[in-house]
Amino acid sequence: MSTSTITLRNLTFEWPDGTVALAGVDGAFTAGRTGLVGRNGAGKSTLLRLVAGLLTPTAGRIERTGEVGYLPQTLTLGRDATIAELLGIAGKLAALRAIEAGEGAAEHFDAIGEDWDIEARADQALHEIGFGAADLDRTVGAISGGEAVLIAVTGLRIQRTPITLLDEPTNNLDRETRARLTELVDSWPGTLVVVSHDLELLEHMDATAELHGATLEVFGGPYSAWREHVAQEQEAAAQAARTAEQALKVEKRQRVEAETKLARRERTGRATQQHGGIPRILAGNRASKAQASAGAMRTTLDAKVRAAQDVLDAAAARVRREEHIHLELPDPDVPRGRRIAELRDGDRTVIIQGPERVALIGPNGAGKSTLLESLLSGRDPERAALLTDRVGYLPQRLDGLDERASALDNVHAVAVTTPPATIRNQLARLLLRGAAVDRPVSSLSGGERFRVSLARLLLADPPAQLLVLDEPTNNLDLASVDQLVEALADYRGAVLVVSHDYPFLRRIGIDTVVELEPGGRMRSRASL
Repeated sequence: MSTSTITLRNLTFEWPDGTVALAGVDGAFTAGRTGLVGRNGAGKSTLLRLVAGLLTPTAGRIERTGEVGYLPQTLTLGRDATIAELLGIAGKLAALRAIEAGEGAAEHFDAIGEDWDIEARADQALHEIGFGAADLDRTVGAISGGEAVLIAVTGLRIQRTPITLLDEPTNNLDRETRARLTELVDSWPGTLVVVSHDLELLEHMDATAELHGATLEVFGGPYSAWREHVAQEQEAAAQAARTAEQALKVEKRQRVEAETKLARRERTGRATQQHGGIPRILAGNRASKAQASAGAMRTTLDAKVRAAQDVLDAAAARVRREEHIHLELPDPDVPRGRRIAELRDGDRTVIIQGPERVALIGPNGAGKSTLLESLLSGRDPERAALLTDRVGYLPQRLDGLDERASALDNVHAVAVTTPPATIRNQLARLLLRGAAVDRPVSSLSGGERFRVSLARLLLADPPAQLLVLDEPTNNLDLASVDQLVEALADYRGAVLVVSHDYPFLRRIGIDTVVELEPGGRMRSRASL
């Protein structure tokens, strides 16, 4: 039976401004590989930083069975840092070389500890990902961002900490680098906790943990098995709620029927007292007994109604209210076969026509984002050309919003002829309602900000004939990815999307796959 290696007891964390990130969380992680999922804002990254010791709990405690290695979402090493520093072994290597040079200072021996074979281990680990000991002095600026992440993860393996935490390790990785990272994960020793929205990586987990409200629930199986489990659990919870609701209706009806009978009995009693010739004292005794009996009956029936209500409340609390996006979008007027854009590599031309959905894939560094920039800016018509001026663009960074303006005003800025009431209605269909619509964008959560950006894209007036999406699922939780898929299902224009997320591409119904090879050459692929 697996033993817990990380235990959370009433864990609470508040930011300095008083914002509560985690409130009274209980739960545990066991040995093996665990995928940690949950909505944006649930506190997944904060939880990892607390377990890593980078943050201090406001209340509660964390129990760990050993040291912790941690990979943040964003690497902060400068471009001049060496690969040895990225691996986290630069200090040990420097001490080892100093000793080899004849320096016998005690601090060198303390720095090395038991890791006298660190360079050999690093060489072996680096060879597994296409590097070697000869690369230890290379700088981070000489490798790609994906390679840097892969090397940083390799460094955590070399350090051999009993517990390792990875926060969104596949963000911005191309397919080849993702495959290498997955190979590392498959053979990871000890305890590994991975926060990720990468469905393919989550399928390589031994367990799936969900951070939901104040609970951390762990299921023994990969993400797809967990989703099936949740679906079955929710179906049972919904049925229990329906049964409890019917039971409450029965109790309420019986309460009303009983009250009707009591009222009839009281009227009969009063009539008998007035016309039946019963002595006043005897009639009063009978009335008192009847009132006591009625009171007891009311108390019993009220208790049954309250009990039925409590059962319904408990059953309803187990049902998740997962809303879905259903937009009513204007027709972008893109006839089938109409040319919308062209991509060129000197030898061939890829034509995007309505309402086609085109995926642009390829390794990091092949120039996918550069090609998109050429298309949108028009600065290099030999590489790309737009044949429409009605284009919507969703960049990797959602930084095109007016932070001080409300969600409503941000959307109205691109849909000036659309009545505000109509915009509010559409925002509600995008799950932005009430005060969130009128608050400054700067105060919204990540998921809310994403939906505002999506609304600007889809609700523009006139509607875009081409949507250009650059790695749209990066930094989105799984619920937001679902919402993006649902929103795009109602869009009837052309779509050009750059993504390494093949499950997402399959879900949105890609018609054409174009692979950009290193050097900028394009080739068509039959499938993903």
